[in-house]
Amino acid sequence: MTLIDANVTGLVSSAALAIMPVSAIPETLSKASSYPDCADTFMQHYYVFDSVGNDAFALEMQLKALVHRRHFLAESPANPTVRLLALMAPGGRMVNTPLEFIAHGNHIRLDQWFVVPGEPVPADVPDHDIAILAYSDAEDAQSLLLLFEGLASDWPRPLLNHPAKIQRCTRDALYQALADVPGLVVPRTVRVSREDLPAAFPLPFPAIIRPVGTHAGAGLEKLSDLAELEAYLAIHPEVAFFVSEYFDYRGDDGHFRKLRVALIEGVPYVCHVAIGDDWVVHYQTAGMDQSEWKRNEEEQVMSSFDDSFACRHKDAFAAIAVCLDLDYVVLDCAELPDGRFLLFEADTGGWVHATDSPDVFPYKCPIMQKLFTAFRDMLVSRSVQSVEALA
Repeated sequence: MTLIDANVTGLVSSAALAIMPVSAIPETLSKASSYPDCADTFMQHYYVFDSVGNDAFALEMQLKALVHRRHFLAESPANPTVRLLALMAPGGRMVNTPLEFIAHGNHIRLDQWFVVPGEPVPADVPDHDIAILAYSDAEDAQSLLLLFEGLASDWPRPLLNHPAKIQRCTRDALYQALADVPGLVVPRTVRVSREDLPAAFPLPFPAIIRPVGTHAGAGLEKLSDLAELEAYLAIHPEVAFFVSEYFDYRGDDGHFRKLRVALIEGVPYVCHVAIGDDWVVHYQTAGMDQSEWKRNEEEQVMSSFDDSFACRHKDAFAAIAVCLDLDYVVLDCAELPDGRFLLFEADTGGWVHATDSPDVFPYKCPIMQKLFTAFRDMLVSRSVQSVEALA
């Protein structure tokens, strides 16, 4: 493996596109058509079409780009404080940690280096100060994670989020590791094959079911009885599922509240608070932008997070940090009516960003900047420690 100084075109990243006026997107595509390297043209098309939700065409463009080259430059400030290399696999933002949203405007140069399944690993690696494994599919224990694990053993620079540790984030492994922590509730989760259903349903009803390998609520449903399970299986052809306990975490007002929290070197940083009237709460569909009282509550929770939620659950956060031992990971969590910490998921690929309208969410940017600064400080500190160790 050889470190090289690669001269590549800086692309307009997903983060920049997310805050760009829609009217400016055609100009971005027009400029991409004039890039000297078609690999950059294809990858820029990937970013643009991914940002507008045309996932299938976006991935087609990404794969075309990877035929020509494996290294791309997503963020390139004029004078970066640190050079970060993301080790990635083909796929969208559910496959790789969307680091562009943390790097954008944060004095971080972000290079992306792809490993394609079944193809040779590139021998040349763009020079960098520190690397991070961005590939985040914790349930892929047999192919790419094993390949990345082999690379990690001889990586020439500090490497964050070791691949062996990412496998600790699978839903069943998370439950097994944290089930006995006082004050922390991780829903009991069992992986079950289709051939064992419905005869051997592993948990009492009501229960949550989802296909293995899905994210963002895809295929996620609450089942009340075997009849609902049979109806579910009739429309979901997957071969394996996770089945989990259901916990009613609604508040006294009937609303469900879910927090997204990033752990950076074990320290919790709040990212958002989603409030909805359904047990499946996603920020994008919770109507936060349409409800002043929800935004007021989110602002209060986020601004007081360090002295309230994080303080109340410091032991739970500490236990999770020790168990996962990841440099950066994103948690989705809540608080049960009895005050216990409810952990839904731990994922290195969680979407963390500051792209919400500052006119509607004026409180968010300063709070998120604290997280972004902590992430950059981690990169700088770990890079410096490596240099000092070699001195």
